[in-house]
Amino acid sequence: MIMAMNKNTVLAWATWIMVFVGLGLIALGAFRYDDVAGWGFAAVGGGFFCIAWVFNALKGRV
Repeated sequence: MIMAMNKNTVLAWATWIMVFVGLGLIALGAFRYDDVAGWGFAAVGGGFFCIAWVFNALKGRV
């Protein structure tokens, strides 16, 4: 059986993928890089959370 992917399903998948990538980037910044690069990884991970929040807010509106 093929699952139908409408706009809300695509936004839900994009939200979860961006949350996981954001968590991975924050973990890299916290545990792998101890210098200034760690702050950059954590900041980009926070940006991924912000974009995921927007995707979640768009569900049902597009």
